[in-house]
Amino acid sequence: MRAAYAEQLGPPDVIHYGELAAPVPGPGEVLVDVRATTVNPVDTFVRSGVFRTPLEFPFVVGRDLVGTVATPGGGFSVGDAVWCNSLGHGGRQGAAAEQAVVSLDRLYPLPPGVDPEVAVAVVHPAATAYLALFTHGGLQSGETVVVGGAAGNVGAALVVLAVRAGARVIATASPRDHDHCRDLGAAEVVDYRDPDLTGQLSRLAPDGVGLHVDTSGHNDLASAVALLAHRGRIVLLAGAKDEPVLPVGPLYMKDASVRGFAISHATPAELASAAGAINDLLSAGLLRPRSTEVLPLSAAAEVHRRMERGELHGRRVILRPGA
Repeated sequence: MRAAYAEQLGPPDVIHYGELAAPVPGPGEVLVDVRATTVNPVDTFVRSGVFRTPLEFPFVVGRDLVGTVATPGGGFSVGDAVWCNSLGHGGRQGAAAEQAVVSLDRLYPLPPGVDPEVAVAVVHPAATAYLALFTHGGLQSGETVVVGGAAGNVGAALVVLAVRAGARVIATASPRDHDHCRDLGAAEVVDYRDPDLTGQLSRLAPDGVGLHVDTSGHNDLASAVALLAHRGRIVLLAGAKDEPVLPVGPLYMKDASVRGFAISHATPAELASAAGAINDLLSAGLLRPRSTEVLPLSAAAEVHRRMERGELHGRRVILRPGA
């Protein structure tokens, strides 16, 4: 089969496109014919070695796939449309190939009528958002949530999921994205470059915010803690090299908390819970990528380069095997 793979850790140039032996499923696994995959920032972390995880070389890159079942098992029949968003780390080979082996506890049905390329573009950002809000953030209906970087892929999913859960969302974004954030359901949108950003947010949430999530990777914990309500929470989901100052006194005086999470550490049960919510939103047409680009799987290395150079600006690149 054809695949995008690496034989060592390093820059995008380590990714090759060529023939590998087709994978063989073991107990509790099925073989999937891959229809589409994509590239996430975390894929570049794994390939470069920034995120250390067990790998077996040659290593097929990529987390996400949508495809059809090639070998039956666990209630799945040949030809069933399925998706997965947790390959390519933890000893599992990746999704950027014509075929992939997927553990049954990480494989989910694609709802009828859902465009596979829409699904593959959103399942990873949406799972990140779900875990941030509910598994780690403990979001409750009626709470106010600040979403930093709300126009991005994870940010948009945060807004949609939080609003659907009955929360009031205050979003930060560039002015050109304000209408988009409102369309997603944000009650208020503030320019993230406003010199008085913290003041603006405080005035919009005079009783404090229950949950603060910033997708930008630049975590201003002093401002975030100042915005929290009693027992408010900050969830950190980006900024692998960020080292902000934590105002411990105000944090503990509010009974507040800061919690970080990397989706790579999510358990199969946590991912399955997120998958259920994602499938509901996909079926309702509430999760869609804002901008996509479709390329052949052979372009995987170049997409990694473009992502690391910051050239994608939120665009989701969909890679098609066999194209």
